[in-house]
Amino acid sequence: MLFKLRIEKMVQGGEGFARLPDGRACFVQGGLPNELCNVELVQNKKDFARGRAVEILERSDDRVQSKCALFGKCGGCSLQHLDPLKQSAYLERVERENFRRLAHAELPENFAIHVGPAWDYRNRARVVLKADKSGKVVYGFRKQESRSIATFESCPVLTPALNAFLKENAAKIFAPFVGRRAFELDVNLFDNGKGEISYFYRDMPAKEFAKNACSVVDIAGCKIHSDASVFFQSNLSLLPELVKSVQVAVDEGIASGEASDAWLIDLFSGVGFFAAILKDRFKKITTVERDDGCLKHAKVNLGESVGRVVENVSAPAENWLVENVVDTPATLIVDPPRTGLPLDALNAIVKSSVNRLVYVSCDPVTLARDYAKFAAAGFSLKKAEGFAFYPQTPHLEMLFVLSR
Repeated sequence: MLFKLRIEKMVQGGEGFARLPDGRACFVQGGLPNELCNVELVQNKKDFARGRAVEILERSDDRVQSKCALFGKCGGCSLQHLDPLKQSAYLERVERENFRRLAHAELPENFAIHVGPAWDYRNRARVVLKADKSGKVVYGFRKQESRSIATFESCPVLTPALNAFLKENAAKIFAPFVGRRAFELDVNLFDNGKGEISYFYRDMPAKEFAKNACSVVDIAGCKIHSDASVFFQSNLSLLPELVKSVQVAVDEGIASGEASDAWLIDLFSGVGFFAAILKDRFKKITTVERDDGCLKHAKVNLGESVGRVVENVSAPAENWLVENVVDTPATLIVDPPRTGLPLDALNAIVKSSVNRLVYVSCDPVTLARDYAKFAAAGFSLKKAEGFAFYPQTPHLEMLFVLSR
């Protein structure tokens, strides 16, 4: 059954919001604000429904033809129907509403979203390799809400180097697995910005890992060591903008006296990325990361520093905070996963002597939730910026500077 619905607005996740005739909210994939659409329901719940726009009866001026034949099939880009030049404005409206609804506050008037190239930007990806019925090795991404694969020859958001690497090397990587019935190999790929590709797959032999998984990235005059098995930012063209904003926030905190150059605490530090770039500003540095693969690189990236204390701690951030009393006005950076700050970690920060923190978030919803708790504890929002690291998708990274 089709419903003729008017899309009111875009919501978190890039879906259009409309009302069914009975008043229930309907979240519509592929619908843009003000469009009139024929919508097919794909999920029908008591309180809400989800659907997809199967026909656009009245089109938005911001709608464009998708660039990729897999649009709507693969689980990647979901905003290719929206003009790339307009995507950041739509995301800004969504996040302002999220913040208003979830944090009961307003984002600053000067909140802005940094943007980079709309295509050929993605340095990091996970693809699936398999042999088709003829024995040819093909590759692709998982389809939307499915384990099946949407194969491609060239993806318009991947860097040209990644596309070329897959075309030239997919069969070679898959060669040891040829003959395994219905076997699929998930492979992490990373382009270090110089066209040098590293890759990783589960149970990769140690010799192959040493040869092909490791990488070095040059960012802000710093060489960052990593490998394709661990997390690293996927858009190196925009990453310097985030680095610059973090550096400015840190320097302003030290200059104001709200923070200190005595101690940098980098929680959820990954490979020690921010700490490595900022290390020359501090007398003591502590990175806290539970993933041992990341910790191995953090030790290299921080290195040995004359006149500076460096400790790389393997622990959940919330456990470390609870067990270590921070009784100085240290500089604190947190960069948690999509789930946001664990409550124990947030409470430990509130109880500490930290008066200023830089919060880097990959999920604006959990950021708004955490901000509400910080605000209730006396913190105020000094700065807010967005970073559109994933054009053609609704994902947005944000940076908050909080102080009390």
